[in-house]
Amino acid sequence: MTTGAPTMRIHLWLETSAGVLMGQGRLQLLEYIEHTGSLSAAAKALGMSYRAAWGKIKASEKILGVKLLEQQAGKGSSAQLSTAARHLISSYKSWLENVEQYALSSAADHFGYAPDKYWSIKDLPSPAVSKK
Repeated sequence: MTTGAPTMRIHLWLETSAGVLMGQGRLQLLEYIEHTGSLSAAAKALGMSYRAAWGKIKASEKILGVKLLEQQAGKGSSAQLSTAARHLISSYKSWLENVEQYALSSAADHFGYAPDKYWSIKDLPSPAVSKK
């Protein structure tokens, strides 16, 4: 091996035949919405169009059968996460952390050394945009 421990990378998501239910991208989008209070600001901070962000939220809502956002109508409308969205975030983060810990431990068992984490949930970049 050349230099340092290898880095473990995991891209973990849940999907159905109808599409992606939840993954790291959805997690980041929901957390940015929570932080900014706006779907539009969250989309902009993540470098995606409003339409793409809205489509991702609607796709997950359709699969789950619940609303993820509670939006206020009108000019400069705001969005906040529903109770279901908060539960989804919490469940996904917990599951991802468990999978990551298992994978790190398993790598040590199989290869004789533990790889470094690529990123941690705690390391998700903070949105540059703040709530109005």
